[in-house]
Amino acid sequence: MKKILYKLFIASAVLLFSASCKKTLDTPAKSSMDESVIFSTPSLAEGTIAGVLQSFGETNSYRGRYLVFYGINNDCEVNNSLKNTSDEKSLLSNYQTNVNNSQMNTDNNAWAKFYEGIERANLAIRGLRTYGDVKNDADLAQVLGEMLTLRAVLYNDLLRGWGDVPARFEPITTATMYVARSDRDIIYKQLLADLEEAATLVAWPNERTVTSSVERVNKAFVKGLRARLALAAGGYGQRANNVVRLSSDPDLAPEKMYAIAKKECLDVINSGTCKLLGFQEVFKTLCAETNKAGLESLWEIPFSEGRGRVIFDLGVKHTDADKYTAQNKGGTNGPNPLMYYMYDKDDARRDVTCVPYEWTKGVQTPTSLGKWYFGKYRYEWLPRRVTSTNDDGLNWLYMRYADVILMAAEAINEIDGPAAAAPYLKMIRTRAFPTASAKVDAFMAQATASKTAFFNAIVDERALEFTGEMLRKNDLIRWNLLGAKLTEAKTKLQQLENRQGAYADLPQNIYYKTAADGETVTIYGLNHGDTDAAGAALGYSTKSWKMAATGDAATFWDALFLRNPDQQQFWPIWQVFLDASNGQLTNAGYF
Repeated sequence: MKKILYKLFIASAVLLFSASCKKTLDTPAKSSMDESVIFSTPSLAEGTIAGVLQSFGETNSYRGRYLVFYGINNDCEVNNSLKNTSDEKSLLSNYQTNVNNSQMNTDNNAWAKFYEGIERANLAIRGLRTYGDVKNDADLAQVLGEMLTLRAVLYNDLLRGWGDVPARFEPITTATMYVARSDRDIIYKQLLADLEEAATLVAWPNERTVTSSVERVNKAFVKGLRARLALAAGGYGQRANNVVRLSSDPDLAPEKMYAIAKKECLDVINSGTCKLLGFQEVFKTLCAETNKAGLESLWEIPFSEGRGRVIFDLGVKHTDADKYTAQNKGGTNGPNPLMYYMYDKDDARRDVTCVPYEWTKGVQTPTSLGKWYFGKYRYEWLPRRVTSTNDDGLNWLYMRYADVILMAAEAINEIDGPAAAAPYLKMIRTRAFPTASAKVDAFMAQATASKTAFFNAIVDERALEFTGEMLRKNDLIRWNLLGAKLTEAKTKLQQLENRQGAYADLPQNIYYKTAADGETVTIYGLNHGDTDAAGAALGYSTKSWKMAATGDAATFWDALFLRNPDQQQFWPIWQVFLDASNGQLTNAGYF
């Protein structure tokens, strides 16, 4: 279904709408039809959404750069080539990048494509407000709400990647062609207002035909995104001169932002329009590509079969072509090795999230302690064999219902305390332990002991729930924990390698065999309490389970970050954009 929708949108609308975006900057956009016709006609106005989504899917936009490079490295997620510390991809991840990074210093990368999408959304918003009977036409109202939301998505990711960025909420004119960075607080306040309006314009999941697909914006996603932005706006972040602090704007005070998050999340929960699935089912449903709204996925960035690199970069690696894929790809990023050992053995999320093998000649083969893969995205779960050599076509799951529930728990704890927040955290914990209710009860007793204990439980639970979904770095920044958690991870990685402290009861080796189906690997030695003596007695193949390898230029833990992460929470604005800014853009105070 998504492929048909995407192709129809592209065929019917992109040429019309994107052409209008390239017209002269100081006159109303024109193409084969006047703006007054496009934005007063529901079917034509709806088609312009494709023009914005096109900017999401371009080669160096979300599809090929931002998704894989933003958010790495942290205590949960790492670039699997991080030990090559001078590689340009690793430099994007290890807090040592510069304005000339060859992966990003191009005029068509994510920065450019995000602003291209924003400009297209700005044109549509202006057209709909000027010519569309939004108050009386639900179809036009839906399109306006979607445009406001898509613009907010793009700004959300600009703010996550670069901190203070230029604010553009009107189509570009000759007078506004060159603008400086804006204080991010200005942008946050506009986005919070935009999403409040958008929630009045768009329908709930499955309330209308148009919101039956997760590729179209619905009210649950709008409210969830507003909650996410509120928590970011009310949290910490690196400001000019490398100061990490809260906003000084009283309108963005933490208590006010928590109140917004609480309201929006409870609206979604109480609507009954979304539901939790089994944890593995969430990602099998994503890979099944049914795109059905009203389940756990709230909204996805749509990629056609010939676009998108979700499994290509973030999935389980296949070292060569096999029956599941024609690509020898996957595993650019993976879980921090600590993550597997952070999970309880009965946690249903562990073996979905952390995969210690790759596929070689169609058979699962163990990797190493320093190379794990996200099991949430798998070629073998797709209903089709990937034939493209460069893309896999899987949508990016931008937000799911579990995030709304945990944001609700966090906000309610801050406002009302742990007892009031407990039911929401327990929803997620119960899903994670479907056969171990006693462990859920014990966990909740500890988590609700105090407000601080509950907050710490949320910090850990979001790691367990969302590893591989690129939310962790932004969470750590807003909690003012980025540097602290990375430093802690560095120490723990050394302890894990040397089997010290909490890792002292792990064996030095793993022991494995291929199962009777000829492709599935069975591994002994990954769990606390497993021993080398018991493993050797099994008669399986043996493999040393270490991060270090002969010839390594850097140890795994030393390569995790090369500078103080709190002094490089964001990327610099790339040199190509500095040079084209007529002197308006600068990285002064940040790098």
